[in-house]
Amino acid sequence: MWRVLVVEDDAGMREFFAGSVARCNQLALAASVGTVAQARAWLDDPSNMVDVLLTDLGLPDGSGLEVIRHCLSLHPRCEPLVISMFGDEANVLASIEAGALGYIHKDAAPDDIAQTILDMCGGASPISPMIARRVLSKYRSDRVPAGDAPPRRAVDAQPDDAGSPAPARPRSLLSVREQEVLAYIARGYSYAEIARLQGLSVHTVQSHIKNLYAKLSVHSRSEAVFEATYMGLL
Repeated sequence: MWRVLVVEDDAGMREFFAGSVARCNQLALAASVGTVAQARAWLDDPSNMVDVLLTDLGLPDGSGLEVIRHCLSLHPRCEPLVISMFGDEANVLASIEAGALGYIHKDAAPDDIAQTILDMCGGASPISPMIARRVLSKYRSDRVPAGDAPPRRAVDAQPDDAGSPAPARPRSLLSVREQEVLAYIARGYSYAEIARLQGLSVHTVQSHIKNLYAKLSVHSRSEAVFEATYMGLL
C-alpha cells in the first residue's frame, strides 16, 4: 500500500487527484493540502508517513520545488511526481534536480492518475510527451556546436520575399495586456482568476486569450505556453 500526499491549490483538481488515489486498492490517501505551509506542517509531524508526493509547482505561498526538497529531506525514499501547468525546460529540469521522478503537464493529465502513480512506483518515470520533447530539444541544443545548429522552427523564422530567413518574433508581438494574460495562463490561473486580478470581465479576458492564440498560431493553453516559451515571450 503506497501512501500518497497530494499538494494542489486548485480545489477541484485536488479533489480529482485525491479521489483517484482513494479509489485505488493499492494506494492510500495520506493527506490532501493546498499550500506549501500546509504541506510542510503535515510532513513535519513525525506520525505522518508518505511514499508518493503528488505536487503542483505553482502554489499560493511558494513553489512545489520547496515541498519536494522538504519531503525528501524527511522521507528520502518518497517518490515525487509533479503535475503542473508549467511546461518550460527550466521548471522541468529544476523539478528533476529537486528529486521528481515524473512530470505531467496538467493539460495532459490522465483520467486515472492512480495508474500513473502505480507505474512510477513500478519503476517508470512518467512524463508528458510535450514536455519530453521540450527537454530533449534543450538537451540537443546544448550538445550541438553553434556552427552545426539546426535551422529555427518555421514559427520563429520564415523566408521573406527575398528568400532570406525573417528574424525571430519580438516581444512586441503581443500587447502589454496580452503579455500579462499570457503570464497568468502560464501560471495556471483560470479565466475568472485572471479577470479578478486584472480588473476585467471574463469576456474581455477571453478576447485577449483569443487574440494571443491567433498571434502565436496555437489552439490551447499548453500550446500557448510552449510556443511563448520557445519564442522568448515567457
